[in-house]
Amino acid sequence: MHKIKSVLQTTMTNNQIIALLDTYADLLELHNENEFKIRSYRAGVFHLEKITQNISQLSLNELKAIPSVGKSIAEKLNEINQNSTQNTLGSFLDLDNILKITPIGLLDILKIKGIGTKKVRVLWKELDITTVEALFEACENDKVAEVKGFGEKTQETIKNGLLFMAFSSEKSLYNDAEKYALQLEKHIRDSNFFDMHSFAGQIRRKTEIVDTVVMLVCPPTPTDMHNVLAECDFIEKNNQKSGVFVWRGAFKENNQLKIEVYFANQADFYSRLFLLTGTNEHLSHTTENGKTLLQIALNQTFVVEEDIFIKANLPYIAPELREGLFEFELAKKPNMPVLITEKDLKGSLHNHSTYSDGKNTLKEMADYCQSLGYEYLGITDHSKAAFYANGLSEKRVQEQHTEIDLLNAQNPHFHIFKGIEADILNDGKLDYDTETLKTFDFVVASIHSNLKMSKEKATERLIKAIESPFTTILGHPTGRLLLRREGYPIDFHKVIDACAANKVAIEINAHPLRLDLDWRYVHYALEKDVFIAINPDAHDILGFHKTQFGVHIARKGGLYKEKCLNALSKEEIKAFFQQKK
Repeated sequence: MHKIKSVLQTTMTNNQIIALLDTYADLLELHNENEFKIRSYRAGVFHLEKITQNISQLSLNELKAIPSVGKSIAEKLNEINQNSTQNTLGSFLDLDNILKITPIGLLDILKIKGIGTKKVRVLWKELDITTVEALFEACENDKVAEVKGFGEKTQETIKNGLLFMAFSSEKSLYNDAEKYALQLEKHIRDSNFFDMHSFAGQIRRKTEIVDTVVMLVCPPTPTDMHNVLAECDFIEKNNQKSGVFVWRGAFKENNQLKIEVYFANQADFYSRLFLLTGTNEHLSHTTENGKTLLQIALNQTFVVEEDIFIKANLPYIAPELREGLFEFELAKKPNMPVLITEKDLKGSLHNHSTYSDGKNTLKEMADYCQSLGYEYLGITDHSKAAFYANGLSEKRVQEQHTEIDLLNAQNPHFHIFKGIEADILNDGKLDYDTETLKTFDFVVASIHSNLKMSKEKATERLIKAIESPFTTILGHPTGRLLLRREGYPIDFHKVIDACAANKVAIEINAHPLRLDLDWRYVHYALEKDVFIAINPDAHDILGFHKTQFGVHIARKGGLYKEKCLNALSKEEIKAFFQQKK
């Protein structure tokens, strides 16, 4: 398949199966098929995204029993499962047939943010555009703007989407890159041939976007390194770019993710690790003795990496911070703060249940959260304006609060806080009236609609929401989806200043697609004494584990536990919420 790709697995995941149906719905719309049929597939996709069962393991009758999955869609799912083998992704005949009559380049155009399927069809039929290259050329020559229903603004949006796609094409999300990196590490570890090994580069610095997995290994000889990697069947060597002391290549199943494995002997292992970890800006920092960190690391060997910082008369700087931005400002402080860890977190805020678009019930979410060692759960289902996500009406808010009271009474050792992810409406007001907002323990205020805004409009909209007396946490401040769409532009300093003035916390949304607030502004938020909440935005029980990616980003921003909202104990955060109200 063009759009769906296997990732180190033996069976199809729910997401891969659903993506096939989603692609089919796109193609039906592209070919101007029956609207009712298209809507039925869209509805089927929506409900399939909420189920917790493994679709690949369900029988035809079990598939038919899923809400909004009728006989036709169930048969397609069954066909996908039947056609799927251990090493091959399944498909279904109708999808294969419609792909045969679709120019393959249109599938790439469909991925561009800011252009819907109907507009893609118009460009195809009226301008004969079937590739992203042809579309970019048409934008450059102002041909798109001339098409009825488009105009210069839409043309600019499409052009920006194309440029963003080109920028993103050779990059991977951190969580995806980490899966491959860990498999490579396992191969190296299991070989029992290396005295020492470590990640370096972007993986060690925990950057949100990764283009290269860098490792440093210490085998008996460089030849041994090459021999061990030659036995690894999921990577491919680039002979032209490799050398005696470095192996370069890529992962076969994700060849946009590059690999560099460097050789080191024991004596210079930590010097090499230091040099391969920090950015050029970090390494070029000039120390008190007039030498750069690069010069210090090159000129002698070190028993441990910490000794390099001692030699530079600096406190140890964690790998995540070595970006060359503000880590040296932190290092000048009398007591450099200890960066937050997952173990510091006492609870989980911003989570969804089956009341809105989550896959697990409120009780299941609470039980699993407690099993992870947390003291509390903040449940924040979508507000009523988010109708597409089954947002809660006022009546259903009351029903949920009744269930929360019951569950809290049954389990006094764990607490569920009554939260809501309230949509920030176009005028900056929060969804719901004052009386309803008063019923929540806390409110996460987020923008989900009308994302095409100027910097001034987006900043004004956020600040108005922040100034609401009911806003407790500002959710995913820019609305970005990494490698998929840029966030709306905002004046970060003004927004953070408003949070400081109104005692509103800011979220680091830990979903790997978001990681928003961007870590580059966490440092400024801390300067302004703003609390940061590391929120998984969990839509099922496994979603809680996304918290780790938020912690990575928090550490990159210099966050310490004293300024992390959900590092407060159950009683402390109760007091925080009450004081805010």
